[in-house]
Amino acid sequence: MKNFDWTSFTIRILVKTKMSVLYDAWTKPSEIEKWFLKEAIFHDSKGKMVEKDSQIQAGFTYDWTWHLYEEKEHGHINHANGKDFIQFTFAGACLVDIVLTQQEEYVLVELTQKEIPTDDQNKQYTRLGCHNGWSFYLLNLKSVYEGGLDLRNKDTRFKPMLNN
Repeated sequence: MKNFDWTSFTIRILVKTKMSVLYDAWTKPSEIEKWFLKEAIFHDSKGKMVEKDSQIQAGFTYDWTWHLYEEKEHGHINHANGKDFIQFTFAGACLVDIVLTQQEEYVLVELTQKEIPTDDQNKQYTRLGCHNGWSFYLLNLKSVYEGGLDLRNKDTRFKPMLNN
């Protein structure tokens, strides 16, 4: 573990769909709730709540909740270019970059979480915990957009599990 990078990680997955569909999956509240969140609330730069079918933009803020978790995530959209790149804050001051690249009939989704603090709590809960969480949710993204099956556990009788 001496040379392990505690400050960032990158995860990649191929999804067989159109790039515009995957861009919407990350940038429309109604779409991000299909595979990632229980509720995605975005506010524009003037503080007005964004409609569920509207696309987010740089300068927006968000409040996110997951199924079976009381914790909320609050953050800021730094970049959203309308095509293939999104960047937002996550887990405090960390940055998450989403890069979409066409690969034949697939879209490569590349997620990088960076600027992770290196204290013991962030090593465990942010570096390792977020890596595990993003790994599941990227698989769920693929499942939802290729086959329509949402793998998330939403049953309050059973938690915590791999799929929540």
